[in-house]
Amino acid sequence: MTRDTGTDDPRVRIRPGKRSRPRTKVRPDWSTKPLGRVVAIDRGRYTVVLDEDGTRVQTVRAKELGRGTVIMGDRVRLTGDLSGKVDTLGRIVAVEERENVLRRSLEDAPDQRGEKAIIANASVMVIVVALADPPPRTGMIDRCLVAAYEAGMEPVLCLTKADLADPATLLDAYADFGVRSVVTTLSDTPSDKDLHQPGIEQLREIMREKWCVFVGHSGVGKSTLINAVVPQARRATGHVNEVTGRGRHTSTSSEAFELPGGGWVVDTPGVRSFGLGHVSVGDVLAVFPDVEEAAEWCLPLCSHAESETSCAIDRWVVGAKPFLPLEAAVQLETPVETSVEAESARRLSRASSVRRLLEAVATAEAASKAAR
Repeated sequence: MTRDTGTDDPRVRIRPGKRSRPRTKVRPDWSTKPLGRVVAIDRGRYTVVLDEDGTRVQTVRAKELGRGTVIMGDRVRLTGDLSGKVDTLGRIVAVEERENVLRRSLEDAPDQRGEKAIIANASVMVIVVALADPPPRTGMIDRCLVAAYEAGMEPVLCLTKADLADPATLLDAYADFGVRSVVTTLSDTPSDKDLHQPGIEQLREIMREKWCVFVGHSGVGKSTLINAVVPQARRATGHVNEVTGRGRHTSTSSEAFELPGGGWVVDTPGVRSFGLGHVSVGDVLAVFPDVEEAAEWCLPLCSHAESETSCAIDRWVVGAKPFLPLEAAVQLETPVETSVEAESARRLSRASSVRRLLEAVATAEAASKAAR
């Protein structure tokens, strides 16, 4: 029986009726499909290295996953042609649960909202900072440290262009944080001698058998470092604009490179800012358990800044009640003997480090609110 459309005119197009059979809620089980890791993303194409044999496969994202659901470093399940041959495509059908995600808030976006996931399942963040040309910006370093701690990653401070400025001042500024640091001197086209300088060898050892990511401003030397630790990478390098003091974006897409001794390193496009809108005060305090415990005695809405006259962190630094006296804290130190002066200096250093990171979070939040 045909449906009555109300007209016999063949020129009138009638929209078909709705299906009477509902769409099934049963979804395929992808848990047994081959597993791989995303090592490059470029214009909707994802390069995945298979866990089974290391084959590099070009893939696309399944439509049901949605836009932005697959990021660098994701472990994914695949179907389709996984031979890795030219002009073949696999399909990413599922994303495994992530161990961690490095994010930055989009403070430079027009609406000042949202955040960008940079990499998943990485364990080391290498903060690349030039000692000159362009000059170092401690605010950027502080923000990267906060983002690394929030993501559960180990931060490493890598200072480049040591031939242009003395690294001692910047190293002293971050001595209290206990962050591992590396100092390098490289030209745009590293020579064989450059590839084996102590700083590069130290960086290779830190990254061995790990997933790492390089972050930093444009022009600080991220691509040059990549070419030094992975000579076959051949990343394009650029120069700093003499007028603006800023570098050009030579890396326009994220790509991971396999280290000769094992492990991977991801080169990300340079950033102007590293937003911290997704980071809370609690995230920073959690990095320093002893200071976090002291901060629990603070009044509500305490900023924990030095200007706060009633901040409990100040009482903890000097060992005042209700906290453990310095003398008692020293007695609990084993097996190394510690003086009261040394314990007091340690607490002061910890408090200063926490407040510096909290200031970075507060500054980022204030800048975001002012721009809205």
